[in-house]
Amino acid sequence: MDIPAFCLPLVFLAEKWYSFLVLVCWIITKEWASPLFCFYIRKMDIDSIKNKVSKIIEPVINALGIELDDIELSKMRGKALLRVFIEKEGGVTIDDCQHVSRDVAAALDVEDPIPCSYVLEVSSPGLDRPLKAPKDFKRFAGKNVRVITLEPIEKQTFFIGEIAGAGDDEIVLLLPKNKKVTIPYNTISKARLEVEV
Repeated sequence: MDIPAFCLPLVFLAEKWYSFLVLVCWIITKEWASPLFCFYIRKMDIDSIKNKVSKIIEPVINALGIELDDIELSKMRGKALLRVFIEKEGGVTIDDCQHVSRDVAAALDVEDPIPCSYVLEVSSPGLDRPLKAPKDFKRFAGKNVRVITLEPIEKQTFFIGEIAGAGDDEIVLLLPKNKKVTIPYNTISKARLEVEV
C-alpha cells in the first residue's frame, strides 16, 4: 500500500521523534533505553560493534587454547544476540563452550562494547560450517564444499565439489567427472562445507 502524499511529513516527523526518544532514554538510563536502542541499531553500527567485540574476546579465547572462528550479532526481541563460534584442534566440547562463555561474558562486562542488553551464545561452527575467508578454504583443501556465486560461472551459480586449490584470490573446485572450475572469492555469495555421510 502506498503512503498518501499528505502523510509523508508525518512519517518524517515520527522517524525524527523516535530518534529523539531513543537519545533521551539513553541519556537517562542505559537499561531503560536498551530495548529501544537495540531496535534501532543499523548495519554499520553492528559491524563496528562486532569489530570491538572481536578485539576484546579474541585474546581471552586464545588464552584458553581455543581459536575464535566467527562472530554474529543480530537483533532479537528488544535485545541483541551475540553468537561466538569457536574452533579447536580435535574438536570443541561442551566444557570448552562453557569456559569460553564464562570468560567472554566477564570480559564483555568490563569493557561493555554492546550498548544494550544481549544474549551470549557460544558454539562450534558445526559440520556444515560456512567458509568466508581465503584461510577457511585453504584450511579445508581436499574437502567437499557447496558454493553459491553472485553471477554465473560456466552457466551456473551453484557448485558442489572438492577444494582442489585455494589461493589468495580464487578457489579451484574439482567437480564430478574430473571437471575443474575456478571461482574468484569476490563472486562467492555463500560457501559451506558439504557434510559427508
